[in-house]
Amino acid sequence: MRAFLRYLSFRGLCSVDLDRAIPSLAHWRLATLPPSLSAEEVDRLVAACDGNSVRCLRDRAIILMLVRLGLRAGDIVRLRLADIEWESGTLRVSGKSRYEVRLPLPQDVGDAVLRYLECRPELHPTDRVFVRNIAPFRSSITNHCIYGIVKRALRRAEIVTMAKGAHLLRHTAATQMLRHGVPLDQIGLVLRHRGIDTTAFYAKVDVGLLKQIAQPWPEVKRCS
Repeated sequence: MRAFLRYLSFRGLCSVDLDRAIPSLAHWRLATLPPSLSAEEVDRLVAACDGNSVRCLRDRAIILMLVRLGLRAGDIVRLRLADIEWESGTLRVSGKSRYEVRLPLPQDVGDAVLRYLECRPELHPTDRVFVRNIAPFRSSITNHCIYGIVKRALRRAEIVTMAKGAHLLRHTAATQMLRHGVPLDQIGLVLRHRGIDTTAFYAKVDVGLLKQIAQPWPEVKRCS
């Protein structure tokens, strides 16, 4: 509307500076709810990757890493064989600004990654965990490949959602941890957030907890 009024002012069809009469709307940071999947939808999503083909094994391992550990697409792309510490059951992840953490490797995630590595295509020497399994072969997958894997899995699981990328599963991981009683500061460590304000974004999805602190609306009488 402001652009239209500026155009009219430029053409001399309305008063100058009339566009300033239009009020601004507040756009609060982190005001929306984070998109996430329910526990039942997560089970359907993982089950949609069942199969013994190399592609199914790879997609299942990637989906589990995203939804259990809250990894970013770039974390999956950069993951190297040496980052998986099998003896200690941990995963070394290097995020933004070379911020490195060690995350516990859940049993189902470790089993899925191991099954994929046992049949991973033999390419020229590479230490990347996940590689392309169709021609043209490349040393590793890309962020766009991760988006496609999640999108196809959602379609096979018949899950309808506006968000379709890896960040949807990152939000889901944070939401599930919150619903299981994990404190916000620990969720922030897993997701590698720089501040607690970013992690607090997920507190809005815990409806049960919000009901405990909600106050009655003033001047409203309850009917007996």
